[in-house]
Amino acid sequence: MAMDDKTIQSMPTLNLAFIGDGVYDLLVREYLVQNSSAHVGELNQRKVKMVNCKSQAEYVRLILPELSEEEEEVYKRGRNTKVNSASKHSTLSDYHAATGLEALFGWLYLKGRHDRINELFTLIINYI
Repeated sequence: MAMDDKTIQSMPTLNLAFIGDGVYDLLVREYLVQNSSAHVGELNQRKVKMVNCKSQAEYVRLILPELSEEEEEVYKRGRNTKVNSASKHSTLSDYHAATGLEALFGWLYLKGRHDRINELFTLIINYI
């Protein structure tokens, strides 16, 4: 179910990132299950390698040239959001970039743009 633009625009950016984190995590899990016969422990280890600040920061740099102007604005809004803490296993720069990626995925999800999410995720998977 897509939300109206006004509601999405008024939503705090970290809420977009919260939704986007779940969307991205689910895409990674689905991809791993579909493309591996590994046991769940190994699947989780692989997931963790793809769903962390450093990896997400690397992936967003890859897809950035493919973003529309509006998508890039959402990414930058997420990247520039003030956060109170960052993961102890990442740099602040990576944490901000990952937050931007998650905000973008959350924004696309709430707009009902699932095809675009899949396009961007496919770019990431093809890179890996």
